[in-house]
Amino acid sequence: MSTPTTAPAPTTREAASGTATPTPPRTRWAAILWGLLFAAMAAISIWLLVDDDRRAGISDWALTLTPVTMSTLLILTVGVLLLVAGASALLRRVQRATTAGSAEHPVDDVRAE
Repeated sequence: MSTPTTAPAPTTREAASGTATPTPPRTRWAAILWGLLFAAMAAISIWLLVDDDRRAGISDWALTLTPVTMSTLLILTVGVLLLVAGASALLRRVQRATTAGSAEHPVDDVRAE
C-alpha cells in the first residue's frame, strides 16, 4: 500500500502550461522508528555482553526470575512493540493528512462562472 510519488501524466492543457509537478517522496516513519528500536536494543545488548561482570549479573538475574516476573516482562515487551507500531501509524497518518491538505488549494474549489 504505497502512494505513488509521481504525478499522473499531464493532460494537453497541463503540458502546455507546465503546472504538473511530481510530489516529493514520503518519509518512511515506520522504518525509522523500528530501526531506532532495533539499534537501541543492539547497543544495549553489546554494552551488557562486553564486560564479564555484566554478563555474570545477567545470568544471575535470569536464573532468579519467577514466572510472575517473566509474565510481566512479556507483557511490557508486547506493550513497547504496540507503542512503536502505534507511533509509526500515527506519524504516517499525520503525514498523509498534511500532504492531502496541501494538495487541495482553496482557490481550486471555486467554480468559474
